Amino acid sequence: MLTTSVQRSSRSVAIWLLIGVLMLMIQVLLGGITRLTGSGLSITEWKPIMGALPPMNDADWNTAFEKYKQIAQYKKLNSSFDLSDFKSIYFWEWFHRLWARLIAVAFIIPFVYFIVKKKFKKEMINPMIILFLLGVLQGLVGWIMVMSGLEDSKLVYVSHYKLAIHFILAMVLICYTLWFALGMLVPKEKIIADSGIRKFNTWLIVLLTVQLIYGAFMAGLKAGPYAPTWPDINGTFFPVTDDSSWPGIAIFDNPYMVHFIHRGLAYIITLLIVYGWWKYILSHPSSLFSKTKWLLPSLVLLQVILGIFTVLKSPFTKKLVWFGTIHQFVAMLMLLSLVWMTYIVRKNTVKNTM
Repeated sequence: MLTTSVQRSSRSVAIWLLIGVLMLMIQVLLGGITRLTGSGLSITEWKPIMGALPPMNDADWNTAFEKYKQIAQYKKLNSSFDLSDFKSIYFWEWFHRLWARLIAVAFIIPFVYFIVKKKFKKEMINPMIILFLLGVLQGLVGWIMVMSGLEDSKLVYVSHYKLAIHFILAMVLICYTLWFALGMLVPKEKIIADSGIRKFNTWLIVLLTVQLIYGAFMAGLKAGPYAPTWPDINGTFFPVTDDSSWPGIAIFDNPYMVHFIHRGLAYIITLLIVYGWWKYILSHPSSLFSKTKWLLPSLVLLQVILGIFTVLKSPFTKKLVWFGTIHQFVAMLMLLSLVWMTYIVRKNTVKNTM
């Protein structure tokens, strides 16, 4: 009876964590929309409590608009904006911040409840502390990123480097939360030992992480419209660039080179995933690995199609926003599916301590 009670407690904590994963994924998508619509610098202040409400009357809206007029983005890019235009970009940044507040509430209230009900096991304490610190760090980096765009008189958008750091930290938080939950949901007898598959998955995660960084660079540099063609890049295989910094920092800063590298990594990852699926297709029949091995190749093929459409539609802002958002969502699913595969396939079988 005691064992059953402990299992139920662990399961309820795991479900809470999975809800957190879903909410965090939505937050990342909102961040992507905020970036693609150019909304990220529309709110020039950080008010943790009062900022949960948007401007409530004309006077408040005009005050917020006047503050926006003081930053470089308005002066250099959006000087033609009227109040209606400002409201349209304000919404996404406000919603992005509001959702972050909802995530905090969804963490704190159940956390307190689980403490009161003594549902946390000793083994959960350290992972919970790490989870909390990752969340705080993510919020801090997000605000530093926004502040850099507000205070710099030259930037009309936040740095694509800071954007990439903010995005990757979000993915680390999501993956860690999923891993934590899986520890309470997957029985130890379901975990298989295969060092070959484990090593292959680990390298795929590394490569996909680099690809995600370049995806953030693509969004941060607005690189899509620079080459809205496929399979060529404006009629050539290798992009034509007069960037004097080539071949140095151009691979991080030049939109054409970032575009080229992002595409190239996509092809490499696709081929590797198809190769891995073919190589391990008959491995470990009747295991969780065997039952879910179709996930990754299916997602990568969908992602390639979405990537092509995102590039082709990139000159059209509204289409770019929605194709880009779906493209980002599938990228997250790919990473999470790799985390799942890595969790259930180890070098050696392990004890389930949750």
